[in-house]
Amino acid sequence: MRRRVLLLVAATTSLVLVAFLVPLALLVRTVATERAVLAATADAQALTALVAVADPASLAVAVAQVDATSPSQVSVFTADGAVLGAPAPRTPLVELAARGSSASGAVDGGREIVFAVRDPAGRTGVIRTFVTDAALTAGVGRAWLLLAGLGVVLLAVGLLVADRLARRLVRATIDVAAVSHRLARGELDARADPAAPVEVGVVAGALNTLAGRISELLREERETVADLSHRVRTPLTALRLDAEALRQPEDAARIGAGVDAVQRAVSSVIDAARRRATDTAECDAAVVVAERVAFWSVLAEDTERDVRTDLATGPLPVAAGRADLEALVDALLGNVFAHTPDGSAFAVRLGPRPGGGARLLVADAGPGLPAGADVLRRGASGGGSTGLGLDIARRTAEQAGGGLTLGRSPEGGLAVTVNLGPAARP
Repeated sequence: MRRRVLLLVAATTSLVLVAFLVPLALLVRTVATERAVLAATADAQALTALVAVADPASLAVAVAQVDATSPSQVSVFTADGAVLGAPAPRTPLVELAARGSSASGAVDGGREIVFAVRDPAGRTGVIRTFVTDAALTAGVGRAWLLLAGLGVVLLAVGLLVADRLARRLVRATIDVAAVSHRLARGELDARADPAAPVEVGVVAGALNTLAGRISELLREERETVADLSHRVRTPLTALRLDAEALRQPEDAARIGAGVDAVQRAVSSVIDAARRRATDTAECDAAVVVAERVAFWSVLAEDTERDVRTDLATGPLPVAAGRADLEALVDALLGNVFAHTPDGSAFAVRLGPRPGGGARLLVADAGPGLPAGADVLRRGASGGGSTGLGLDIARRTAEQAGGGLTLGRSPEGGLAVTVNLGPAARP
């Protein structure tokens, strides 16, 4: 951008200088020519009176003095054919003046000016001055050099000013871009300088307004999510009391554990809403996955499902929070129970990932994915559900520096592989 501004200013300034300096240079040459011609004419006219009244000897002395002091060549052709002053041939203009007509014209090497005068005897004489080309252009070269230097100086000054302005404009643009990148990283307190030059300042002001609006919307969203804890507190308390009232301790413990899981899920949503995007989270995947598999194994036993597990003992630190990883495992195992018939077996494997982190595999013996189903798209489902389970798992895996892939299990069902990145080292 800076280079383009400089090129534009250079082209514009050059056109202006050419349009200004070329006519001025021609004018300087014309003025120099006219000045030399006027000086030669004045020298010739000074001899007019002497030719008319002076004797030949005095006229010869006067002509020699004028010729010696004048930058042009001064000659007098007398009526009897003598040439006084600078030697000169009888040119056509001299012959014309001898017949009584004064004239001037350009000849080889310069300009010739002739005047017809009458001597004391009434005969016609001729005063001739010859101005050389060097005299006609005296000082023109130096004046042109000065004009050229002036043009270079003006061009340099214009480029210097344009460079300063372009630097300020480019710097302001870079600052606005840097602020936008900071906002993208979650630094919502970043603001651009609205005093930036011209349109960049308008963009900076609009970006600041947008950042303020984003902060306001996020604050409202966090407050709304925070209200969720108060809204579900009473129903959860009622469920817990009902669970404690059950006669079977095993059922009471299982339902109580479910209520606790709902409470943890709600709390994790609130914490995630309040947590800044730049905050880091980590947990031991081996502990979390083992706990969630144990929780779902009870339901698997009730639905006559065979559970095969191969879980690493750990520790397996990953770049995901405990609540997020629990939600991921619950989403995958919940899909198994929701989309496969009772009695369908499933397997859960957890191991270290090459390069750090962990790899989780959940495979079932169900019917698999419907043909052409895009279940990784948020809200898409091939089984009549909300379509959020796999999307939650995918987003958690990507936020942890990994990813999620779908495949076919050896039993013909669905196999979901989740890669989780390693936790940040202290």
